[in-house]
Amino acid sequence: MKRILTTLIVSVALCLPVTVTAKTTFISIGTGGTGGVYYPYGGGLAEVWTKNVKDVKAVAEVTGASVENVKLAHRGETVVGMIMGDVAFQAFRGEGKFEGNPQDVLAMASMYPNVLQLVTLKGSGIKNVNDFAGKKISLGSPGSGTAFMAELVLKAIGVDLESFDVRRLSFNETANALKDGTIDAGFWVVAPGTSSIMDLASTHDIEIVSFTPEQQKQVTDQYGFYSSWDLDAGTYSGVDKAVPTISVWNVIIVQKSLPDDLVYNLTKSLFENNEFLQKIHPFAKYSTPENAVGKSPIALHPGAIRAIEEKGVSVPAKLRP
Repeated sequence: MKRILTTLIVSVALCLPVTVTAKTTFISIGTGGTGGVYYPYGGGLAEVWTKNVKDVKAVAEVTGASVENVKLAHRGETVVGMIMGDVAFQAFRGEGKFEGNPQDVLAMASMYPNVLQLVTLKGSGIKNVNDFAGKKISLGSPGSGTAFMAELVLKAIGVDLESFDVRRLSFNETANALKDGTIDAGFWVVAPGTSSIMDLASTHDIEIVSFTPEQQKQVTDQYGFYSSWDLDAGTYSGVDKAVPTISVWNVIIVQKSLPDDLVYNLTKSLFENNEFLQKIHPFAKYSTPENAVGKSPIALHPGAIRAIEEKGVSVPAKLRP
């Protein structure tokens, strides 16, 4: 069922014509699981839009995250989705997992950088991805950006998925499996610090597995949408040194067919209420007009372009649909 709906509220009186008194546009936002950042960020965005965009009512929906979100938007089952830039890049162009099937979506804004966080418990024997052989490793839930990125990163480094026992768990499931000892390590691709890792670190001694400079270069040389990143020391209890890893930017996508005026109003409201979003997660500070242009891996919706240019930021031809 398509989840953008227009409701007309009418009043009818005897012998009087029907009068339209209000029009409400319902916006569904595809986010992720409750253990990540997409869901609370999406909830905040829904609140911003419902309060500040006339005749709009928005709601954040729990989903399988990036890959599922782009497919939902393409099919018209949601109208807005939060996805990772690597997924956006391939989906828009019909490459990789989307080979021959480009998705009908455009970007609204860039959100913030996601950081690959490969978590294990002290004593697991895993110090690097090359230690995976024979281990039980969660790559993230099916259809998630975490699973998408984990597979691309391991492929770039030359780690065969068949060399270890692959599990596909959500963030909360991964944290619980580490607590129970039923897996040896798990991938998170999310803004640090995320609640599920913080909760795990409050009861168990964790380690964040690092990537060598050579491994970082292997990944970033093969995939231009990835960058090297150092996870700050102290992000999680017991993680006392910076951890070299990989990052990717998140993108808010919309259905390509959405009206320009609607996308303009949503984008304008997002930028004007950034301080509120930062109270939900500090990484919302990156959700700026400048980053919408500088970090988007795909073309922007015309309505978003209008809102961005009103902020004095020029949009290059390569980002125009």
